[in-house]
Amino acid sequence: MRLALREVALAFRRAPLLAILGVVTIGFSLFAFGLFGLVALNIRTALREVEDRVEIRAFLVEGARDAQVDELMQRMQKNPAVANVGYVSPDSALQRARAELEEFRDVMDGAFLPGSVELRLKDGMRDPATVAELSRRLQTYPVVEEVRYGREWVEKLYRIRNIAALVGTVLGGVFALVAVIIIGSTIRMAILARTREIEIMRLVGATNMFVRLPYLLDGALKGLLGGVLAVAMSWGTATVLAQSLMQTQFFDSTQMMLGIAAGGLLGLLGSWVSVGRHLRQVWRD
Repeated sequence: MRLALREVALAFRRAPLLAILGVVTIGFSLFAFGLFGLVALNIRTALREVEDRVEIRAFLVEGARDAQVDELMQRMQKNPAVANVGYVSPDSALQRARAELEEFRDVMDGAFLPGSVELRLKDGMRDPATVAELSRRLQTYPVVEEVRYGREWVEKLYRIRNIAALVGTVLGGVFALVAVIIIGSTIRMAILARTREIEIMRLVGATNMFVRLPYLLDGALKGLLGGVLAVAMSWGTATVLAQSLMQTQFFDSTQMMLGIAAGGLLGLLGSWVSVGRHLRQVWRD
């Protein structure tokens, strides 16, 4: 391992421009992957904010007793899919309606809206099947007159989320593959520059792993440095967008560290593929 690290340091020292070019090339390939990750992160955040508005509203019959309403709320609060249960009195509903529909506030009176019980659901429990099941359960209570939750809107939101997840997975895989190919090509340039040394190692009986290890470390190191560069460029892009166009969410510290580690892993994978292919060719020759 110490010898391999020394070989990596010597390679950087012998051809610093080539090493810098490799890091920059890897950085830009990972930067494209990082931009895609930022877009996916902000889309997911926007969808989560919309999902937080998903609620079930059970309108109560006129003259509903407090004991009946309390029993309904207690039972719903025990449901594992329910995060919060709230009661909206007729007066509160009227004030809310007047605030949201100011042009009609003069025609609204105290008996305009009934009282209601509102259910907010936990994360992961806002799919159409769960919402519909809770709606049907609410409808079985005598104190409930009508249940509304915007079925078509919930179903469309769920489809959009699934499509976004599928597209994100596919495109993420494509970007990762492109990054591996670029990294492998970058490492292959360094291998081609040292073909004579590899042939000499073969003649003196060096094993495959002994030959591979310096290039694998080189690829991992360049991947890590490229990951740092990609995170820096992504942060700069997100800052410019936030200042000039719209507010965006950036990766947290854990996600940034994972991104840099992913750069190292992609560098290692690209090096492994490139070195293996080249060694098979040299060994055949």
